Amino acid sequence: MQLLVASNRPFLKLLSFRILIVLAYQIMAIVVGWHIYELTHDTLALGLIGLAEVIPYFSCALFAGYAIDHYSRRMFGVLACLMLVFNALTLTAVSAGWISGNPLLCIYGSIAVGGVARAFIGPSYSAMFALILPRDQYAKASGIGSSVFQLGLVAGPALGGILVGWAGKTAGYSVATILCLGAALSLLSLRIEEPPSAESTPIFTSIAGGLRFVFSNQIILGAQSLDMFAVLFGGAVSMLPAFIHDVFHYGPEGLGILRAAPAIGGLMTGLLLARHPINLHAGRWLMAAVAGFGICIISFAISANFWIAGLLLILSGVCDGVSVVMRTTIMQLVTPDAMRGRVSAINGIFIGSSNELGAFESGIAARLMGLVPSVIFGGVMTIAVVAVTAKLAPKLRRLELHQLY
Repeated sequence: MQLLVASNRPFLKLLSFRILIVLAYQIMAIVVGWHIYELTHDTLALGLIGLAEVIPYFSCALFAGYAIDHYSRRMFGVLACLMLVFNALTLTAVSAGWISGNPLLCIYGSIAVGGVARAFIGPSYSAMFALILPRDQYAKASGIGSSVFQLGLVAGPALGGILVGWAGKTAGYSVATILCLGAALSLLSLRIEEPPSAESTPIFTSIAGGLRFVFSNQIILGAQSLDMFAVLFGGAVSMLPAFIHDVFHYGPEGLGILRAAPAIGGLMTGLLLARHPINLHAGRWLMAAVAGFGICIISFAISANFWIAGLLLILSGVCDGVSVVMRTTIMQLVTPDAMRGRVSAINGIFIGSSNELGAFESGIAARLMGLVPSVIFGGVMTIAVVAVTAKLAPKLRRLELHQLY
């Protein structure tokens, strides 16, 4: 694993970009969640964070995938980083009181800009990943990339909680700004040979080609659908500010700990799978991992102890880590090079946006059912999704990863 990273400097720079942007994003997520709940004390307002991001994300994702397939993968990643710099600077100004008016409108507007930026980040990373690495290293590199991603998910929330608790919201937003700038510089220093621009194809024809590929491939469609609905219904993390305030009675440091807990499990899983990739029974491992995630979410909801809840979230991260590595490896192996941007964008709509839709769903469900019952409902629905996917996608259920090499 160390040899793979050390011998491939472009991959190291790509990983640097990934961890810096994840750190920035997670710090902003922690600070924004605390900021909005502090202003409103309303679980629905937390759910609206996801809606504010997912609408522009949905609107731009397919066009972002087309642009990345036809133009520069690297420069669109840089552009996305600079948009997040603008986003973080705006939130800094709101927190410091430099912008008058309704702070909630400014916060939600900044989140919407972040949604546009996110539409480019995933497809850019996926397309550059395939340019930098040989095909036989995809499985191990996916584990390393997942570990780096999960490391950001561990450190980002912890750092965000510490910054809010000790230095205030303005400091948290300012640190996120610096990290976004660092991510942009990492990509600017990356030297890769990008393939010639694809032949000019009508944009909607090209997008339709990507959609046809995904929806005609039972393995990709099944894996993406499985994760989408699991994340959609298992969105307990978006309700953590309410659990911290109303159930566990901790401060922002406690929010940072619980927000980081799933990523701790994911980090351990990514490191293990980077050394020992799963090849046999890959489809069964994927489905078992998502079902285990649902069980952990149900158990978290009925736990009244802060540290037991944290342990359950770590276990949920272990299950999610298996799912992420397996899905990423499958997508990289099955997708043709000329379609990586579009397929990654569609994957982002399935999986990435489901985090935000899940946050919105969790906010609505918490308002209607109450906080704890809504999270239990989400876990039960996650397990049901696994059962339905196993029935409707037998090729995914029977998948052996070595069949894709």
